Amino acid sequence: MKSIRRQLLAALLLTISLSLAGGAFATYRIVRDQLDNVFDYHLRQLALSLRDQAFRSAVGPEFSPGDQALDFVIQVWSVDGVRLYLSRPHSTLPATARFGWATVNTPDGEWRIFSMPADDEVIQVAQPVKVRDELAISAALRALLPIGLLLPVLGIALWLIVGQGFAPLARLANAVRIRTPDALAPLPESDVPEEAQPLVRSLNDLLQRLHGALSAQRAFIADAAHELRTPLTALQLQVQLLEREHNEHERTRALAELKRGLQRATHVVAQLLTLARQAPDVIGIKPVQVSLSELIGVVIADHMPLAESKHIDLGASSLDESIVITGDAEALRTLLANLVSNALAYTPANGRVDVANGYDNDKPFVEVLDNGRGIPVTERERVFDRFYRGESAGEHGSGLGLAIVRAIAQRHGANVELGDSAWDGLRVRVSFPA
Repeated sequence: MKSIRRQLLAALLLTISLSLAGGAFATYRIVRDQLDNVFDYHLRQLALSLRDQAFRSAVGPEFSPGDQALDFVIQVWSVDGVRLYLSRPHSTLPATARFGWATVNTPDGEWRIFSMPADDEVIQVAQPVKVRDELAISAALRALLPIGLLLPVLGIALWLIVGQGFAPLARLANAVRIRTPDALAPLPESDVPEEAQPLVRSLNDLLQRLHGALSAQRAFIADAAHELRTPLTALQLQVQLLEREHNEHERTRALAELKRGLQRATHVVAQLLTLARQAPDVIGIKPVQVSLSELIGVVIADHMPLAESKHIDLGASSLDESIVITGDAEALRTLLANLVSNALAYTPANGRVDVANGYDNDKPFVEVLDNGRGIPVTERERVFDRFYRGESAGEHGSGLGLAIVRAIAQRHGANVELGDSAWDGLRVRVSFPA
């Protein structure tokens, strides 16, 4: 498992280490340049101090082993090219001199050389470049050594500081962990760092939506239990009456009532399952392209036998075959089927139910019109509530039809509007996003 704290600490220590390495190199270069200036000055001063010396032997005096530690080498030539003096016979310097400054590669390494004429002699003073390098490296290390020794202390301090910085997140995680499933109040935002504010707001938004979903679920379960209790109780009474009846005619009538009760209970259960499938937290089918005109044709064909049995004129008043929307085809079919079923249920015999589609302000819509009893304006908002049946509803339906319509419409970003049809009945229009 990845740890942000460890990753952050490793990144900080790596950055500091790289910075120290860069600082060490920069320090080395600065010290090296300064040493070049100082030692070049010393080489020149040493050469100038030898102008008044008399060199008569070609090789200088014998040196003890300790003299090998001498950094400077001196060579003196006569104007004829004869070497008059060599301070370190072991050195492998060039046998010729070029006046001024020069850096020369030899088998013993690089040498920094200064040569100058003096009367009838040529004086050359040299120094190994590695001496300067060693001194520069030593100075840089001495300058950075205290910081390097403090690096473990710095790592511990960073670990504690980073941990302190993550403390609010730990408290937030603990506050979420100790909550009970019923505790859906928003998390406090007062003591939360600015960087964690988006997370807290997202969690609070999730808690709010979860609270709404759970409240709706509890209400749905309570309403469903209440709504199913009545038909189930009625079924039980009808079964008891059927058991007590000995008259064949009465038994037939009681059996018919029992059958109708079973049909009503089955219809309620089917509607409940349909409504549950339209819940926002249920993963739906992958959206497809749906032709509204084809959908209208299928739903009208499905309901034509019922319309003919009630002598209702069911058809399509106007269709725009070019209208295609994206959505769940089966859910949209359920939406339109519920609207047509409701219209047929509340339209009297020899009535009329029309289905149409079109555009309104560039928004595609589908609508169902009838010449039934309609819905009073005062009840048009409440009829979308689950299990609500108005005073004019009679015994038709379960009070779930329009609730299912609205749930499906909301899943598709659509809006459901109730109005008056041209025949003093009801007009239900579902407008989809443009």
